Amino acid sequence: MTITIKDESLTGDILNQIQIAVESEIVTVKDIIEARVTSEVEAYNNKRPDYFKGFIRPTASEETLNGYKLKKNRAKIDAEQQTFIALNAFQQNGYLVLVDDQQAENLEQEVLVTATTTVSFVKLTPLVGG
Repeated sequence: MTITIKDESLTGDILNQIQIAVESEIVTVKDIIEARVTSEVEAYNNKRPDYFKGFIRPTASEETLNGYKLKKNRAKIDAEQQTFIALNAFQQNGYLVLVDDQQAENLEQEVLVTATTTVSFVKLTPLVGG
């Protein structure tokens, strides 16, 4: 089964869209996040382009207009570490996951995957003030 993954802004603009494979018709939100991060990291590690264009910023990288530039020229990215960061960020409300426009509440929430299932990731921007 494949799922369409969209990165959206808070205003609903689509910033990126990819397809990921999942192993069964019923998966958890955690499974989706893990599959997404692993897919992005594997794609990067196989080609090692100048910029990483994934959802989670790799350690030792700087954000640019073209994506994340790794400080060690085209170093491999650790998928397990990226997945840990992504799961932790979800639990800390760093981003929302919307499954067919319904907000996912927790990592163990089950999702029935159909041919039309879409999952949106919306990064939340912390307020600055004080």
